[in-house]
Amino acid sequence: MIEAESTATATAAAGRVRGQGQALDDLAAILPPQPKTVRDSGLERSLIVELIAKSMHIGGKTHLPVLVGRLKLSINVLREVLDGMVAEQMVEVAWRGESELDVQYQLTSVGKLCALEYQARCRYAGPAPVTLAAYREVAQRQSCRHPQAAHLRAPELAAALADDGLEPAVRDMIGAAMHAGRPLLLFGPSGSGKTTLARKLGRMQQGVVAVPYAILVGQQIIAFHDPVVHQPPSPLLARQAEERRSVDTRWALCQRPVVQVGAELTPDMLDLRYDEAGGVYHAPPHFMANGGMLVVDDLGRQRMSSGDLLNRWTGPLDLGVDQLTMHGGHKVSVPFDATLVLATNLAPHLLLDDSFLRRIGYKVHIGPLSEASYRNLFRHQCRGMRIVFDEAVLDHLVKRLHAATGKALLASYPRELLGRIDDFAGYTGIAPRLTVAALEQAWVSMFAGGTAGAASPSQPPAQFKAVASDILSEKI
Repeated sequence: MIEAESTATATAAAGRVRGQGQALDDLAAILPPQPKTVRDSGLERSLIVELIAKSMHIGGKTHLPVLVGRLKLSINVLREVLDGMVAEQMVEVAWRGESELDVQYQLTSVGKLCALEYQARCRYAGPAPVTLAAYREVAQRQSCRHPQAAHLRAPELAAALADDGLEPAVRDMIGAAMHAGRPLLLFGPSGSGKTTLARKLGRMQQGVVAVPYAILVGQQIIAFHDPVVHQPPSPLLARQAEERRSVDTRWALCQRPVVQVGAELTPDMLDLRYDEAGGVYHAPPHFMANGGMLVVDDLGRQRMSSGDLLNRWTGPLDLGVDQLTMHGGHKVSVPFDATLVLATNLAPHLLLDDSFLRRIGYKVHIGPLSEASYRNLFRHQCRGMRIVFDEAVLDHLVKRLHAATGKALLASYPRELLGRIDDFAGYTGIAPRLTVAALEQAWVSMFAGGTAGAASPSQPPAQFKAVASDILSEKI
């Protein structure tokens, strides 16, 4: 068993290395080169002046390398602009060291007044944006549907999902959907592991993407990079990427993103949101998912119909372009390139009509596990939570608790039960142990009052009455 598990882990790891290696090989074709002049940056000089002035107004006297780190612009670009600001008496050299880089600048009284005016209009003082045209080009080159993109292979998927208890036919359907980048609908009872599976699929995406910190549309800035969504790749890969070539640091190298939305999703969240206080726009979740995966959990629970939601996304996904609305009703076309994964515990035909269901590439039922798969998952969760496994206790769970109550063998139960065993043990000050008493205590805390054949919460079954005393005696 240990040998098989090691082989599966090694196979999955090899897939990740292959994907990152492919990404590194293609990095030169994805990331733009570092701009050496204002013209190369694609930005107006006036915008860079604003960003420099606001940054200095916030930070005071500023060392040139620090300004480079804040605005993500090259020293050559900043020097070109700063020289003009010095000539216009907005900025002055506060201190100069022996090297050309060892220079500190500060705002003059004129510069401070200008900075206050800039901040009144827009408080954004972060990394310089890239143009929308530049973002379109990069998004196209790093598309998850690009023929040269690294795709997950069957052995890697099988290894990664080895402990999920999925039938081979189900795994194959999921793998085909991931390979094609077509929408995937996971449906089945609550607790069957659909959301966990969707997140795992997101983490299994191959390759890396370049994500801008901000995007310039006309004269407006869209804040784009989110450190929670756009997570960095391995430190080794990031370092190798930096060493390979001089790139535009307004782009962050990230893992392919996974954006999850649920019942909280409302129609207004599907468009740009203008921040009056900050003077910038915030990108909607499906826009930030570009190059990665968009997971819609609890489909059918949103504050809009499932048909309206999918109608909003499936057409633009097919075209690869979405229309977002800015202040004044102005529409802007942006790339929309993501793998859409939907999860619901409702019957698909109750949510969508036949025409919508046809537009979803793959419909996969995720139901209860077989007894063998359930047992394997329980053992795996014990190892993951560092709780010593006991086969007799697992027998009691399957043959007595599940059988007596009719509770299906759902994928969420092992982790939930073991987590509660850990909770009770921590509360009583002992190390968690997998015993019948501890298991029954966890079971009652999950299902009391809602379990077929169980007594009411005020009258627990006789076999559960001694649980507390058993645990206390163990502690003693």
